[in-house]
Amino acid sequence: MNPETVNPIMEHITSLAYIVSAALFIFGLKMLGSPETARRGNLVSAGGMFLAVVFTLARAGLDFKWIALGIAVGTAVGVVAALKVKMTGMPEMVALFNGGGGLASMLVGWSEFHAHPGQTAVFILVAIYLAVLIGGVTFTGSVVAWGKLSGAMPSRPVLFSGRQVINGCLLLATLAVGVLFCGGFAPGGAAVYVPAAVLLSLIIGVTTVIPIGGADMPVVISLLNSYSGLAACAAGFAIGNTILIVAGGLVGASGLILTNIMCKAMNRSLANVLFSGFGSAQAKIGAGAEEGTAQATSAQDAYHVLEAASSVVFVPGYGMAVAQAQHAVRELADLIEANGAEVAFAIHPVAGRMPGHMNVLLAEANVPYDKLVEMDDINQTIDTVDVCIVIGANDVVNPAAREDEGSPIFGMPIIEADRARNVFVLKRSMASGFAGIPNPLFYKSNTRMIFGDAKATIETLVEEFKS
Repeated sequence: MNPETVNPIMEHITSLAYIVSAALFIFGLKMLGSPETARRGNLVSAGGMFLAVVFTLARAGLDFKWIALGIAVGTAVGVVAALKVKMTGMPEMVALFNGGGGLASMLVGWSEFHAHPGQTAVFILVAIYLAVLIGGVTFTGSVVAWGKLSGAMPSRPVLFSGRQVINGCLLLATLAVGVLFCGGFAPGGAAVYVPAAVLLSLIIGVTTVIPIGGADMPVVISLLNSYSGLAACAAGFAIGNTILIVAGGLVGASGLILTNIMCKAMNRSLANVLFSGFGSAQAKIGAGAEEGTAQATSAQDAYHVLEAASSVVFVPGYGMAVAQAQHAVRELADLIEANGAEVAFAIHPVAGRMPGHMNVLLAEANVPYDKLVEMDDINQTIDTVDVCIVIGANDVVNPAAREDEGSPIFGMPIIEADRARNVFVLKRSMASGFAGIPNPLFYKSNTRMIFGDAKATIETLVEEFKS
């Protein structure tokens, strides 16, 4: 865009619109911090972005037929995704969205360099390089995360020999290309270094995420979300767009904060998540080994215990998402409460396959927000709970994290469901969770296993209460 063609009045109006958009972003982000206001926060932020896009297009003097085509295609994809993707598919869809944002930033940085091949300002060159590098890593890393979450590739860590050496060489090559590109040391022209950066970033994205197991996917998704924001921020500096810098910075910062929260919830460092290969089912012999025999029961027998209970806590996990049982769970919770018992839902920060996965499912089923209880709060009163119903959760309720120093998850904060007076675990089988280790909870004297589809089990309990 030629600055001389910009209408000064339109420039001032656009700047004002950007200020309003930035304010909407900040207010929307603040509202996302509470389940009760999260939906409105999402709409507020979306409104801010819509305002920013409209005024950016109005001042840019672009060919609107291509803009209209892009809007049409994007709208069609968004509508189909919103209508067709099931709640169980939300984590992988979020991963693809992160990848799409990274790819867009990479292409913006790349195109900006080709639009101004004679650019010599080091700051702009650094911004272009970072947009390309971070955007490419985000894109392929998100595609790998999507593959692990969707089952298109094994969810376990894919560990290959010499990966540390390979990643180290890739990092050194990336730094060398960056110095040559941004420092003006480019014999024969700098154009060759941008494609090299693109190739390196795409490879690094794969080699960084592929060794990470499914148990760590919530952390990886939040980290990739942060990467997409940082890439957008760098792209904003590259093209001189203020609102893109602000939006990218907010996404990047909030994503890093969320990643830190997720790591603390697992009692692990980010470096440990990225490089340890956790989730590979390589637990030490005896770590988390089962003791005794699991005791099975039926939904009909469980009903008699629930009918006499004065307090019931649900602990949802990914199994609830797979069974699409959230609506049946809400109905059962209402019936138990109508029977005179106190009902709560204990949410672990890393339950499911993305940050807030269980919150999203329960919100879809219209579970009241005041029924959601955080891990630290429920653990303070779990001893007084008559019945704890674990629905498809595994690692987040595994007592080995508290009791077995040889367990890979030792030290990870968990919902201490085993301390409740009675525990019902709804699972299809005795299979391990993403961490690949046995769960001693299944063999506790106060635990009863109810095998089968979680939704069918919950619906049976509902019928027992109604009858």
